[in-house]
Amino acid sequence: MTSATATREHQRLREDLAACYRLLAHYRMTDLIYTHCTLRVPGPERRYLINPYGLMWDEITAEDLVLIDAEGTPVDADAAPINLAGFVIHGAIHAAREDAHCIIHTHTLAGCAVAAQRDGLQPLNQIALEFYGRVAYHDYEGISYDLEERERLVRNLGDKPVMILRNHGLLTVGTSVSQAFQRMYYLEKACEIQIAAQSTGQPLVVPDEDICRKAERQFNAPPATEASHLINDPNAADLVWPALLRLLERRGL
Repeated sequence: MTSATATREHQRLREDLAACYRLLAHYRMTDLIYTHCTLRVPGPERRYLINPYGLMWDEITAEDLVLIDAEGTPVDADAAPINLAGFVIHGAIHAAREDAHCIIHTHTLAGCAVAAQRDGLQPLNQIALEFYGRVAYHDYEGISYDLEERERLVRNLGDKPVMILRNHGLLTVGTSVSQAFQRMYYLEKACEIQIAAQSTGQPLVVPDEDICRKAERQFNAPPATEASHLINDPNAADLVWPALLRLLERRGL
C-alpha cells in the first residue's frame, strides 16, 4: 500500500467511525459524553481511533477522533484527552482479537435492563435469534478503571461477536464499522423487544432449541444461491452501511 493509498484509507476509516457515532446518536444509543466506539487502523503498530473525552456523539467528526497506541497514549502530543475506561475495555479486546477491528460499547435503557437480568438475552424473537449461542457475559467489577480486569474481560468474551456486561451495558465487535454497528443495532433491538414482551405480564413463548439453532445458522451462515438477482445475506450487510450514510447525508447529521 502506497503512502497516498494509506492516507486515503485512514481518512475513510475516520469518516466511517465518525458516522458510527452520529448514527448511534440518531438511534438514541448514547450516554452523554460517555462510552465509546473504537477502530483499529492498518499498519504494523497497534493503533486505534477513539472519541475525545467531552464531545457529544452527534457532534463528532472524522477530524475530532484521537489516534492512540496500544498503551492508550495519543500519537499526537497535542491531541485531546480520552477516557481511561474506554482504553481499559477497548484496548484489551483490540489486543486480544484480530477480528475486532471495531468495538462499540453502549449504556442504553433496554441494554442495561437486560444486563440486569439473571438470564440475560432470551430467544424471544427472530432478531434475538441472530445471537443465539453467540452472546458472552462479563460480571460487573465496578467502573472499568482496573487494568487487571482486562484479562477476565477478554477471557469471558472469547470468540463471541457480542457481550452483555452485567449491570453495565452492551458491547459488540466487528471486522468493520458496518458489522459492529449492525450487531449493536440488532442487539439493542432484541433487548428492547424482550423488555416490551416482559412488560405485558403475559406468558412468553420460546421457540424449540432446534428452531433457535436453525434461525441462528440462517442469519450467520445462509445457504448460497446462484441466482444473480437474489441476495443471500439476510441482513444485506453490504447494502446497509451505504444506506445509513445516505440517511446521515439526507438529514444533515
